[in-house]
Amino acid sequence: MKLFTGNANPVLAGKIADFLHETLGEVEITHFPDGEIFVKIKENIRGRDVFILQPTCQPPNENLMELLIMIDAMKRASAARITAVMPFYGYARQDRKDQPRVPITAKLVANLLVAAGADRVLTMDLHAQQIQGFFDIPVDHLYAFPIFVKHMKEKNFANPVVVAPDTGGVKVAQAYAEMLQCGLAVVAKERKSATEVEASTLVGEVKGKTALLVDDLTTTAGTLCTAAALLKEKGAEDIYAAVSHACITSLGLERLKKSPITEMVVTDSVPFEEASDFPVKVLSVAELLGEAIMRIHENRSVTSLFRLQ
Repeated sequence: MKLFTGNANPVLAGKIADFLHETLGEVEITHFPDGEIFVKIKENIRGRDVFILQPTCQPPNENLMELLIMIDAMKRASAARITAVMPFYGYARQDRKDQPRVPITAKLVANLLVAAGADRVLTMDLHAQQIQGFFDIPVDHLYAFPIFVKHMKEKNFANPVVVAPDTGGVKVAQAYAEMLQCGLAVVAKERKSATEVEASTLVGEVKGKTALLVDDLTTTAGTLCTAAALLKEKGAEDIYAAVSHACITSLGLERLKKSPITEMVVTDSVPFEEASDFPVKVLSVAELLGEAIMRIHENRSVTSLFRLQ
């Protein structure tokens, strides 16, 4: 086995390497004066089982190109198998044609990864599970819910209710509700633009309860904050949010500060700079990904990683 990382999330890569008692492989990533990326693998990987850790978070185009070029370099260096470890799969929101003349960019990214030479993909909490079907190579799809649920149980919330901030997240929210043995509510939203969301209807009872908003991804926090405002209006006592991939922008952070959300819990799938004036708890997915990498390397099942520890 050999682990490598690009520049997207080297801290998480270091934690995974420590968990596996491995050292990160040496790779040189530089830029030509015109901005082109140059990659050189600085050690022999012939016949090795290679894992490249690179979420395609901000800046997504830079990090995606880094990953593709690293895969190509390793393919040409005769690696036996190349696994792209993408804790966060960028462009996942563009997974269907919901308007005339728009692309399905999540499928394009899948094609690029395969064309570059990836033999399999390891990812976590895809925005839409059908993205796995965009690949003709094996995809191992992990979930962060065992980590979140463990944290929520330790909090010992009084009278909790799990809330899906939009109808697309109902299935995931239902899984959380079953594991926490509590009720479920759903917020129906209308998206006005990429940054503006209007929450319109709440299905379920939240009055006097601790609402747990669960989502896979937030950037401008529009969905979370409008849902939280509606929950407060409907009588929720406290509101907590759990988000797998916190690609928060400055606009999102400002919204969160003004929102009625008491605390947000996120993972370190993407780098997150904690804000001093808004409470955020960062949970690490290093052990989850590290265990999955070990099992893939040893050709063992990863199914048991979906269970609560």
